[in-house]
Amino acid sequence: MRGSAKLGVLRHRQFRWFFASGVTNTLGSMMTPIALAFAVLSIDNSAGALAKVLAVEMTANIIFVLFGGVVSDRLPRRLVLQTCRIAMAIVLGALAALMFTGHATIGWFMLLGGLAGGISAFSMPALQGIVPQLVPAGELQEANALMSFVRNGSNFLGPALGSALVVAGGPQWAFVIDALTFVASSLLLLPVSLPPPAKGATSFIADLRTGWGEFRSRTWLWVIVLAFSVLNAIQSGAIGVLGPVIAKNHDSLGIKGWGLVLSAEAVGMLLMSLVLLRIRLNRPLLSGMLGISLFSVVILMLGLDPMTIPLMAVAFIGGAGIETFGTGWNVAMMQNVPGDVLSRVVSYDMLGSFVAMPVGMLLFGWLATVAPTETVLVVAGIVYAAVALSTLLVPSVRNLRQRSDESATQAALSLPD
Repeated sequence: MRGSAKLGVLRHRQFRWFFASGVTNTLGSMMTPIALAFAVLSIDNSAGALAKVLAVEMTANIIFVLFGGVVSDRLPRRLVLQTCRIAMAIVLGALAALMFTGHATIGWFMLLGGLAGGISAFSMPALQGIVPQLVPAGELQEANALMSFVRNGSNFLGPALGSALVVAGGPQWAFVIDALTFVASSLLLLPVSLPPPAKGATSFIADLRTGWGEFRSRTWLWVIVLAFSVLNAIQSGAIGVLGPVIAKNHDSLGIKGWGLVLSAEAVGMLLMSLVLLRIRLNRPLLSGMLGISLFSVVILMLGLDPMTIPLMAVAFIGGAGIETFGTGWNVAMMQNVPGDVLSRVVSYDMLGSFVAMPVGMLLFGWLATVAPTETVLVVAGIVYAAVALSTLLVPSVRNLRQRSDESATQAALSLPD
């Protein structure tokens, strides 16, 4: 991307409002994950209780994501997103009220967590579908990189700020702040004007079939999603489950060192999002899959030699690779999937990519009981690299090029001023 075009995407008035809404929402939400964890643990100080709450949220998301894709293609996406954000504000307000009054229970957290997961199943497909309606195709990479920069920055700062707020006033205040910013972000979407959704008399099932047809007709699309059903399972198990175990049992790493490793990964993602504001990914999937394959080194080193400084270095590189894939993947979908079915295709992507994550967590937990943890991680790292790089054997993956404004599918859309 040309240096003179830096942040040029913000010249589009409608995108500026959308971006402001996203920034507000992201900044409000950055403290919630750690506040949620401490809120649950303040009621039941066990990993099992927290796992139940998170599992219910993820399960609800998986169950409803296909419905969310259809709804986001049928109804005005801005309305869907605004409704979801107001609904999330109500959920968070309820959590805060339960904490303030002392009536919070694990059952309440599971119920409200399930509602939150269901709501996000509608908001994410709508969000992905809106972006290419606001900016020209040639600026989609810049738009995605800019949004990633804000998201990655909040992921880096959120845990520290959330911990401080929990210590100072309790987790309920993080819920209050998040609820208020959800309302504010919904209001900031009011000036955003989008083309009306296509009219049609098809059934819900027919819409699902249409989305599935669009999904499976693009080889590069289903190949990557299939690969990530494996990659996400490995990453969730190796990093989410075995990583803390290795850290706790190796003095060369330790719990503090593990936190530094995760922070280094976040910094890598943050800085790469800045780089992608200036450098164009001409072959977004080729660059993305090469980038994501670098994360295998993190898993390998965790099994072979878990020392803090070397792990921080490879985690930084791995984070940069993750961000390269994320931006390249979003650009590829937004440019090459018709706008009227994009939310449905995104929902199939989400379902395929994330459904195996709970399985990965359970599988790696079991593997660690029947084999040395270090061996499990080394094998996992090798499989991770092999799966990521094998996608490049598919011509449509390695040859897919980022399109110009004139040639991209989304350029045919009527963009608001």
